[in-house]
Amino acid sequence: METRKLGNSDLNITRVGFGAWAIGGGGWEFGWGKQEDEDSVAAIKRALEMGVNWIDTAAVYGLGHSEEVVARALQQWKGAGPYVFTKCSMVWNSERKVRKEHSANSIRRECENSLRRLQVSVIDLYQMHWPPADDGAGLEEAWEEMAALQKEGKVRWIGVSNFNVEQLKRAEVIAPVTSLQPPFSLIRRQIEAEILPHCEKSGIGVISYAPMASGLLTGAMTRERAATFAADDFRSRNPEFKEPRLSKNIELVERLRQIGNRHGRNPGEVAIAWALRHPAITGVIVGARNAKQAEGVMDAAGLTLSAQEIAEIDGAAVSAAAR
Repeated sequence: METRKLGNSDLNITRVGFGAWAIGGGGWEFGWGKQEDEDSVAAIKRALEMGVNWIDTAAVYGLGHSEEVVARALQQWKGAGPYVFTKCSMVWNSERKVRKEHSANSIRRECENSLRRLQVSVIDLYQMHWPPADDGAGLEEAWEEMAALQKEGKVRWIGVSNFNVEQLKRAEVIAPVTSLQPPFSLIRRQIEAEILPHCEKSGIGVISYAPMASGLLTGAMTRERAATFAADDFRSRNPEFKEPRLSKNIELVERLRQIGNRHGRNPGEVAIAWALRHPAITGVIVGARNAKQAEGVMDAAGLTLSAQEIAEIDGAAVSAAAR
């Protein structure tokens, strides 16, 4: 697979990375419902077999469980070890309630816990999962501690997630930002206006998440499936999976399917290739819950869309949003 250098780091990452959010399983407020660990391990291993060279997880995914499953998969994997990325600043209590936390003590404790769960001696990319809810000085406190962890060798590079341009600038006063992880898909394009141009100009790598809109653009989503999400699947509360948005999104997927058929590809691969066409995007995070799903999407970077096809997709997306 083609690789690109991530920001100011020495990490050359494949255009697609394995996203480990869903494999955290259910039982927490941002989960994806029930998930079998054996399926998760098989999905990771299949992605690595296909050439993917990085895994993105977070401490909060499954309240530590995703990191443990990643460790289990890597113990079984016999090939070259992938880069392992994880995140901090979201913690939980004994009632499994999640909150944002940006104190230096918490960031250090979270790092130690992630190292233990992942069973690694160093984290390749450590990311602040969210800025503080009040946009206050906790941002600087957390980022200073992350920079200290980098100097100590506990993490190799540091990045952020879900930051706006002003927040990126505040962090950069303290220490360079290797990467930003924002949402980006055909139905969630807000970062195109200011954030992506800033990152491109500043040399900040971008690894975007949810290019298939949390499964909505895969081609496998139906009205029936969306209506039967488990209570612990966060998508059951997402307006994009409910009417009137759902029908418009399914209509958009059919246009992606038409384009994919020309290349022998599925709608999800077209959605991923569309995200990758932006020059500021270093790589995209793609989730899979079993080996078959991994086979269907992890090679999407090999699909090159023509300018005419990109225009066709953009037109369909604008049309869907307008109705």
